[in-house]
Amino acid sequence: MTRIIITGSKGRVGQALLACAARNPELQVAGQVDLGDDLHAVITKGDVVIDFSSHNTTPSVANLCAEFRKALVIGTTGHTAAEKQQITACHSKIPMVWSSNFSTGVNTLFWLTRKAAEILGPGYDLEIFEMHHRLKKDAPSGTALTLAEILAQVRKEQLDKVLRHGRQGLTGERTATEIGMHAVRGGDVVGDHTVIFATNGERVELTHKASNRETFANGALRAAQWVVKQPPGIYSMQDVLGLK
Repeated sequence: MTRIIITGSKGRVGQALLACAARNPELQVAGQVDLGDDLHAVITKGDVVIDFSSHNTTPSVANLCAEFRKALVIGTTGHTAAEKQQITACHSKIPMVWSSNFSTGVNTLFWLTRKAAEILGPGYDLEIFEMHHRLKKDAPSGTALTLAEILAQVRKEQLDKVLRHGRQGLTGERTATEIGMHAVRGGDVVGDHTVIFATNGERVELTHKASNRETFANGALRAAQWVVKQPPGIYSMQDVLGLK
């Protein structure tokens, strides 16, 4: 039995986590924490904290987990460089799964994107499209940024030098190295992501579409059960799924 504590429990994914955990006999929800609640009061009751609160809360969650030697699953996105540094500093004390997306399908998309980029080579123009619900606060999505990072790694490019967010006006011709990024917001879209490889005469598109948040919740719960058995360090969902 793995005892989990959920931070951000009243949010969309938090509610999905509670619903999915209730159907898993190998899991016990030992604590639910949201805005105004005290994680410190319940952290000793759990084996692992699943954090879907907000990017500016995650560093304090990570520090508390490190203090009490509790494993951590991080599902928040949009972290600043300083926040990332604070979170990363805890990796020597506790095991953490830190992923921009916990969907098994999306992590398959990550793997396929890397393979496609390696096979197709540098002769294809790279574009990323993502769409989410109108209430999402950060853009582009963490998943879209991960896709861009994968493409840049394969091309051996520095992402901040080649990433281009949308286009407007007289932009000139597209460069061979740029990675286009397009974020769309509207309605109640859970999450759509498409990677486009385009060249003269053909186009390859890899697409994942999420229709509900349970796919993210089930992945995060799977990560929680996995990470409690790992030594301290930072892991991704690719590690959980054995895709590395």
